[in-house]
Amino acid sequence: MNSPKTKYLAFPYIVWMIGFTVIPLALIVYYGLTDKTGAFTLENVLSIATPEHAKALFLSLALSLASTVICLLLAYPLAMILRKKGVGAGSFIVFIFILPMWMNFLLRTLAWQTLLEKSGVINGILSALGLPGISIINTPGAIILGMVYNFLPFMVLPIYNILMKIDDNTINAAKDLGANSVQTFLHIWLPLSVPGIISGITMVFVPALTTFVISNLLGGSKILLIGNVIEQEFTRGSNWHLGSGLSLVLMVFILISMALIAKYDKNGEGNAL
Repeated sequence: MNSPKTKYLAFPYIVWMIGFTVIPLALIVYYGLTDKTGAFTLENVLSIATPEHAKALFLSLALSLASTVICLLLAYPLAMILRKKGVGAGSFIVFIFILPMWMNFLLRTLAWQTLLEKSGVINGILSALGLPGISIINTPGAIILGMVYNFLPFMVLPIYNILMKIDDNTINAAKDLGANSVQTFLHIWLPLSVPGIISGITMVFVPALTTFVISNLLGGSKILLIGNVIEQEFTRGSNWHLGSGLSLVLMVFILISMALIAKYDKNGEGNAL
């Protein structure tokens, strides 16, 4: 039985959580629900309904949803392949796959900017081959590409983690009962991997919805997402009240994602990070 004194070992963590999580969130709530005089108001939150902010929010939702779907379509087959490779080979491939994640997020996005710009590496190669160049930089397609590249591992790892926990005997039993590959996937693989899918969707959709770095670099600051609007209110407009109010709206999506994880991944089986 643990000694009561061991509880004090959690004290540094509690201090850290209070200082860097609870207090900042409390400040966001305070600024979001007050005006410059300190009086209570819902104007900051309701400003999400203005045409400019609503357009940025809907565009963010559309691009985030598109990148999440693409990540899922790419991640599930890859996770299946990694599982079939076995623990040793699969783990090594996973290591190689997440190796770029050790590089700074900003540097990875800047690398894609260098690749995609009109005089970049890709167009240089196409020109050398006598092929027409591409003009994808500063478009929603470039932003989706940046999101998929940066957030794909967050979809692969939870799905791979949950697939590794599925017993081979369950799959063999389904085949012995006459189930073909499609039936086995629909009735065995897919239902049992739902916790990993939900976890992956959450870990891709939420950061994609709130990002502003990717849209700044690959969108050329011409495409404003809700993250860009919030960032500008804090840095350029110095309007912490409006920025905090818009941030509270995004917290609703975070709470929804947490509720989905709590419902479908109660045991944390899909959490591989």
